[in-house]
Amino acid sequence: MTLIAQNKKVSFEYHILDRVEAGIVLNGDEVKAMRAGHCALVDSFARMDNGSATLYKMNIPEYKSSCSFKSDPVRDRVLLMHKREIIKLYDKTKTKGITIVPTKIYFNDKGHIKVELALCQGKKQYDKRDAKKEADVKREIARNLKI
Repeated sequence: MTLIAQNKKVSFEYHILDRVEAGIVLNGDEVKAMRAGHCALVDSFARMDNGSATLYKMNIPEYKSSCSFKSDPVRDRVLLMHKREIIKLYDKTKTKGITIVPTKIYFNDKGHIKVELALCQGKKQYDKRDAKKEADVKREIARNLKI
């Protein structure tokens, strides 16, 4: 697995309930841009509409050496999933406060680009403070052990 991009904010902003892997439909210049490591998952999300899965607001900047076809960097992209997975996620997102957020985008062993989606529930402000305190404590312990 070769990691292209990771959304580190997800674990701070949300409680992760479940993770699912999905394929993604891309153009040729988008694949080349991803091979160069150009992709941003910040503020992107997925939705299950009309029996299909779509990824919104994922930014793939245009590939510099591409001359023929230029695609929109923030266009909506179709996700490739089994019908039963789409139905399962759709049913879970009906409840209030549940959303689907991409956490990673990577090349799998066969060279296909895959997106890891997380079924998330938003954290409250006090949960975020607790997570930050816990991270600070872990960092301080690691520093003391190094010395």
